[in-house]
Parts: sequence; structure tokens; C-alpha cells
Amino acid sequence: MAIQRSFVMLKPEAVRRQLVGEIVGRLEKAGLKLMAMKMVTPTAEKVKGFYPTDDDWLTRVGGKTIKGYEKLGIDLEKEMGTKDPLQLGKTIKSWLVKYISSGPVVAMVWEGNRARELIRKMVGNTEPFSAETGTVRGDLSFDSFENANREFRSLFNLIHASETEDEASHEIAYWFTESELQGYKTGTDLVWDELKKSVK
Repeated sequence: MAIQRSFVMLKPEAVRRQLVGEIVGRLEKAGLKLMAMKMVTPTAEKVKGFYPTDDDWLTRVGGKTIKGYEKLGIDLEKEMGTKDPLQLGKTIKSWLVKYISSGPVVAMVWEGNRARELIRKMVGNTEPFSAETGTVRGDLSFDSFENANREFRSLFNLIHASETEDEASHEIAYWFTESELQGYKTGTDLVWDELKKSVK
């Protein structure tokens, strides 16, 4: 198996709507192992350091908004005053900082076979309105880029999950020390071990 670790954050909306247990349960039922978990109310400075500042990341974030608007046939420049993905990314990051520092979040580290890919698949599209039924965002949220941007705020999409190996490494180290990560055998581990023995 390609065992990976991933960082997951439940945003203030998920905590306030009392969806922590529901979301954690979904990840556990998929066979993922919870290695660390804590609830914190981060400062704006802490959140600023968490999200990348490089132009590539900001442009990617802005690009998601552009695609969302194109899909809806709405004039983005009229709504936001720009179509520049980098500028949009900077605006969205400032909204994210305000949102994530507005209340408690739940920071977690998960481990499992291709954990990053599996979690991203389970989380669903960045925009809840476009997320598939069966995903966390598709089932539990309904916000859209259009609503968020018109109200000059971050998208309320419940959850953050690492996208790449580099992101996961940075994010885990940013919120947890190595000694806070717990290694143990889950019931799923034991069942898999037995199954592998039985087919040898």
C-alpha cells in the first residue's frame, strides 16, 4: 500500500454546525487512521502563515473562481472588478484569513492508503454547490462562489484537505509536532493483515 499522511482542518462553519462527529466518522469508515486532533481558535497571523503566499497558489485559487463564474455565465469582472486570477487569489486569501480566524477549528492528521487522494475525493469540489452528492461538501453544504463573492467573504465549504505531498508535509508540521502524532493499529489494519495472510 502507498501509505500517506494528510492534514485536514474542519473550518468554523463545521464546528458551529456541530458536524465534527459526522465528518470524522466518514473518514474513519473509509479506513483512514486518525493520528492527531486538536481544537484551536487561530489568530489571523497564524492563518496567514498557514496558507501559501506564492503566486502559483494564489493564481490557482483565483482560477477556481473564474471557472465557477464561467460555468454560471456570470460576468466576473463586473462582480469582482477584475478577471486577473492572481488578484482574485489575493482577495480570496484575505477573506480566508478572516473566516478561519473567526472561531474554533479542528486540526487533524490522517493516515492511510493514498490518504491525500482519498480524502480529496471524499471532500468533493471546492464549491459546495458544484460538489457531488455523497461527498462531505455535496451532502452538508450548499454555498457557491457567486454568493460568497457578492457578500465579500470566504466560501463556506466546511473543510480543508491537503492537495499535494509538499502541502501535507508543510501543513502537518505547521499545526503539530512529531511527538503529537500517534501511531497505533486500528481494527481495519488488523482485518487487512488477516486478509493478506489468508490469500498467501
